[in-house]
Amino acid sequence: MTGIKHIVWDWNGTLLDDNHANLAALNQVCAAFGRPQVDLDYWRSVFRRPLRECYEELLDRSFVDGEWERVNTIYDRHYLAEVPACGLAEGVPDVLRQWAAAGGTQSVLSMASHRHVNELVAERGLRPHFTRVDGRRFGTVSDSKTEHLAAHMEELGADPASVVLIGDIDDDARAAREAGANAVLVASGLMNRERLEATGHPVVSTTVEAVGLLGA
Repeated sequence: MTGIKHIVWDWNGTLLDDNHANLAALNQVCAAFGRPQVDLDYWRSVFRRPLRECYEELLDRSFVDGEWERVNTIYDRHYLAEVPACGLAEGVPDVLRQWAAAGGTQSVLSMASHRHVNELVAERGLRPHFTRVDGRRFGTVSDSKTEHLAAHMEELGADPASVVLIGDIDDDARAAREAGANAVLVASGLMNRERLEATGHPVVSTTVEAVGLLGA
């Protein structure tokens, strides 16, 4: 992959190793709605956006007024309780230093809360590596990262053709394609390798391998 000058990093499941926190929070939602717990392999085989549709399928119900909000409240409470114990993904932060040393720039774009992502990136001492850190700053009908990526690159003043989004789910690939950027997918997060490979984009096991594809 040539001509890449800027990496847009996904956060959850890509730079942050938070699978166990996601699963613990998910199973608290399952318990609240009378659904048996699930394991990580199962969740990685069915997780998708839009999230609401994914959860309705998981819980085998169409949400009525207030139930989707309840899902989010339960999930967020338990996820936030678990996340302090989450480590950084394999190779981080060394891979961030490697890319900067090679002359590249980088930023973070997450679909999690804007405030939450900025706080976590700062707490982990990673903020100096990035020109910009964005979480979800506006709502979208599609619940996709596409519009957020377009806005993120516009704020950066970046040429999409020189940008690669490194993420862990197929929506990252979709966002990059629709926004005119490139994508590399890391099979360390909430979607299994088979589903990632179905996107047609390069799939690797670690962040180090992802940056290696860029020639750094």
